Amino acid sequence: MPDGATRMVIPRWIQLVGLPLLLLLVWALAHTLTRVVFLFIVAGLIALLLNPMVRTLGRIWIPRGVAVAIVYLSFAAAATFSIIALATVGVDHVRSSANRVDNYFTRVGAHHQTAAERDVDRFQKWLDTHHLRRVQIRKQGVELVQSINVKKVTSNAISLIEGAAVSAIEILFSIILVIVVSIYMLLDMNRLGRAIDRRFPPKRGSPPLLTRLESSLAGYVKGQLLLSLIIGSSAGVGLWLLGAVGLFPHGDRYALFFGFWVAFTELIPYLGPWLGAIPPVAYALVTHPYAAVWVIVLFLVIHQIEGHVVVPKVMGSALRLHPLLVIFGLLAGAEIYGILGIFIVLPLLAVLRALWEFFSERVTFESWAVAETAAVGVSVATPPPAPAEQAPAAKRRARKKAAAEDEKPSGKADE
Repeated sequence: MPDGATRMVIPRWIQLVGLPLLLLLVWALAHTLTRVVFLFIVAGLIALLLNPMVRTLGRIWIPRGVAVAIVYLSFAAAATFSIIALATVGVDHVRSSANRVDNYFTRVGAHHQTAAERDVDRFQKWLDTHHLRRVQIRKQGVELVQSINVKKVTSNAISLIEGAAVSAIEILFSIILVIVVSIYMLLDMNRLGRAIDRRFPPKRGSPPLLTRLESSLAGYVKGQLLLSLIIGSSAGVGLWLLGAVGLFPHGDRYALFFGFWVAFTELIPYLGPWLGAIPPVAYALVTHPYAAVWVIVLFLVIHQIEGHVVVPKVMGSALRLHPLLVIFGLLAGAEIYGILGIFIVLPLLAVLRALWEFFSERVTFESWAVAETAAVGVSVATPPPAPAEQAPAAKRRARKKAAAEDEKPSGKADE
């Protein structure tokens, strides 16, 4: 090609036989080796994400193996510190919140009633004063309040979290395998990039294939982190304001923790916004029922702004994929590999989009129309059309020649 790129033509027999067999082979391998394929995909995405950092360290004369070790150790230290800090703060806040909620349901006040029973009586009085005497909830409400054991539920939840942390050791082998595979990929990434550039040289002025893949993945990660930061900050500030004005009791004290939780769950596509709203709404509901209404309104406003303003602006340029394709990918990822598939499918789609854009410029399919014409032995010869300007002049010359030939015999007869 004149721009330096290599054009590859797929013959018709490969289109008819080779591509269907290749698709069947890929489907069989993906179905049989689901776990292995998933681990290698995760390792490849991690290698593409970390390769720019390794390349940057290599520019300051650090050997590539040492650069890979520095990047991995830095990320491991940061991830370990974040997990420990979040777990410590989370458990402390859960215990503190559980004590407050337990006091709301169990501590008896001056009137030999708990705060929850007093709220039930107030609500019953409000119904009576608004001509709703037939609605009697005092007895059922008091029985429900007395049956709630917050400490037991909280201890079960904490035990469940600790059990999940212990069971996470079982997937340690998979994590180590992903790290080892991604390290090997990073060590050979330059060699792989040179081989791809020799076979498929980039166009003049355009980046090579690996750079495109790294840019697409880095753009998605940056967009997702920015989205989580915006939504988590909005939720934290909103809850703090509700607590400061008294609409959400103790909301200002736990706003930072709830904001971190909302930012974390925002990393889960589509399900994250709803998962992030559950803890603050539940806490507001058991603390003061009217506060739950304000918290729900706050999250509805945040989700509307997120769906109509933040996501189109932030993620639109990161993915450049149709929403239907994104939804299909999320459902397929969840069906194949559960919640981990939901996490991995969007960066994988971003990388596949970059691959499609790169090879669609270089791969063409041999036309089947030519084959049909050759098969029936039809050859059509189309004579070139005569120029329109020459037709009248040719007719005039022909008429003059015919007139001259007519005049010659008449002259001989006169002689």
